[in-house]
Amino acid sequence: MFYWFLKWVVIGPVLKLIFRPWTEGTENVPEEGGAILASNHLSYSDWLFMPLTIPRRVTFVAKAEYFTSPGVKGWLQKTFFSGAGQVPIDRSGGRASEGAITTGLKVLSAGDLFGIYPEGTRSHDGRLYRGKTGLARMALEAKVPVIPVAVIDTDVVAPPGKIFGRYARPGVRFGKPLDFSRYEGLEGDRYVLRSITDEIMYEIMELSGREYVDVYSARAKTEAQQQAKAAAAAAKAEAKEAKAAEKEAG
Repeated sequence: MFYWFLKWVVIGPVLKLIFRPWTEGTENVPEEGGAILASNHLSYSDWLFMPLTIPRRVTFVAKAEYFTSPGVKGWLQKTFFSGAGQVPIDRSGGRASEGAITTGLKVLSAGDLFGIYPEGTRSHDGRLYRGKTGLARMALEAKVPVIPVAVIDTDVVAPPGKIFGRYARPGVRFGKPLDFSRYEGLEGDRYVLRSITDEIMYEIMELSGREYVDVYSARAKTEAQQQAKAAAAAAKAEAKEAKAAEKEAG
């Protein structure tokens, strides 16, 4: 109930009034039954704008810490994230990826929509990165279609590292459902899982118009940070040398 209160009474109307998000392909989202919404990930605001454009509830996974923190702040976090359609990752199996799959399968078995970001983390530069195969495994085990989704310009509204960037009309495109029933029983075949995942990422690339990079996003982000640090250190050293040379010349 709180989910619908936030969506239709509190957060939803405000976001619609201010940002006027647009949408395409909502007819591709089934009116009932389980399905996976696989989207690119540009901003923390993605999980707000994407569900806003369709009438059904969309459930995402979130860090368990959002639901277990003590005190009043912890209670507020738990209430908000639960009400906004987030569920904690079930990490009883140990790894976060396994926990996300377990949680997703529970949501899908109940006939609900499960939202997932195959890249695993937000894109640091707006490009689309390699998808993780847990998505494909989940689709095969749950026997549900995958709806490719592209969020547009949410990184303009809320860029990585910032609460707000600049005004833009974000958009959401829903692609046609992808049926992988032909691979039934092959959820343990890593080559099949990679093929399925790559097919989904191709559709997301087509919908989003973003450049695709066949590298995992987390690795690309780490390399970019290392390059930035190296460049800053080189610039600092160069400035120091220039200052020393100026001092000698003087």
